[in-house]
Amino acid sequence: MANIIDRRLNGKNKSAVNRERFLRRFKGQIKDAVAKAIKGRSITDIESGETISIPVKDISEPAFRHGKGGVWEPVHPGNQEFVKGDRLPRPQGGGGGGSGSGKASQDGEGEDAFAFELSREEFMNVFFDDLALPNLVKTELTGITEMKTVRAGFTNDGTPANINIVRSLRGALSRRIAMAAPTLTELDESEEALDELMESGMEADLDMRERRRRIHILREKLAAIPFIDPFDLRYNNRVKQPTPSSQAVMFCLMDVSGSMDEQKKDMAKRFFILLYLFLQRTYDKIELVFIRHHTSAVEVNEHDFFHSRESGGTVVSSALNLMKEVVQKRYAGREWNIYAAQASDGDNWDSDSANCARILETALIPVCQYYAYIEITEGEPQNLWYEYLKVKDAHKHFAMQKIRSAADIYPVFRELFKKQQGVSK
Repeated sequence: MANIIDRRLNGKNKSAVNRERFLRRFKGQIKDAVAKAIKGRSITDIESGETISIPVKDISEPAFRHGKGGVWEPVHPGNQEFVKGDRLPRPQGGGGGGSGSGKASQDGEGEDAFAFELSREEFMNVFFDDLALPNLVKTELTGITEMKTVRAGFTNDGTPANINIVRSLRGALSRRIAMAAPTLTELDESEEALDELMESGMEADLDMRERRRRIHILREKLAAIPFIDPFDLRYNNRVKQPTPSSQAVMFCLMDVSGSMDEQKKDMAKRFFILLYLFLQRTYDKIELVFIRHHTSAVEVNEHDFFHSRESGGTVVSSALNLMKEVVQKRYAGREWNIYAAQASDGDNWDSDSANCARILETALIPVCQYYAYIEITEGEPQNLWYEYLKVKDAHKHFAMQKIRSAADIYPVFRELFKKQQGVSK
């Protein structure tokens, strides 16, 4: 006889279904709370979870209570002075002895708050809930397949951690019913025969003893059927299945000329971080390509992209030409979904701005899923901005916005990637 001891640890998400229902039900209040929480934290820390609170009055649920109508005869414990029918004297005014520790309120109202923790994934889902990747039609799934573990029924062998208790007990019940059915039928017949002999009053002690002995044997046989047998055990079967995975490449282009100070670079970095986190919600694999430029462009790693002190004049077309070369060499196939984000302060050689628009329209826009340009400046737009406006008017998946301060980063990001009405994702 086998004894099953369930030693599986209860996961932290054992009430995941109830939690998802709660998040769906109070979605509006949670979004408001997340919006308030965002104002108090750095955008670079945005991928972590958050403790938020919502008013208790918003999560109150209807409940059945006793109505105020009808005849009431309440019983108050500890009463030794009054009986039924007595009139209670009105208490004297000014005798209240209560003491409050709260502060005065101007409107005379207050409310408690219900606080709970949002995980990183939940926080990101709420944070990006009403945003979408424009032109999100994946060009193609990559030919490289990944092995994904999927459920594949049940098996007779496995580890204790994979045991399926419900299926095992169901099999054990079926086996006991099948094994006990013939014995139960014979037992019922033997008991009926014994009852008939006893009711007839016939002197048949030998036959009655034989019947009782047979009934005893049948009952022992039924008791010997194990509640569960190793044959009954079933384990969750999981197999590795090859599945195609979508992948994207994100190009980060930034002007590092002398006019781009550290504050502007920091704002550009925050925008790139937001875009990277946003793309992570859609694609399984994301590669990053960092291109920095002044009069010439070079592909660098992330650290040098944001912290290198090299500077000079500004020729934006050098970065666009380098991006075109990288795309042709490494991401020319249709299996890549290409996104690009360009950050600049708007400075450029006047004769080069028209060349930039030509490169975008002929070489980059046709291969990109989306191209976003942000201009970080407090001054008036320059020639590059006006050339890019012509590109924007001709191509829907090219977008541009201006950032004047760090407070504009998130609103600009939302404006670039807001969901389009009537367009399916």
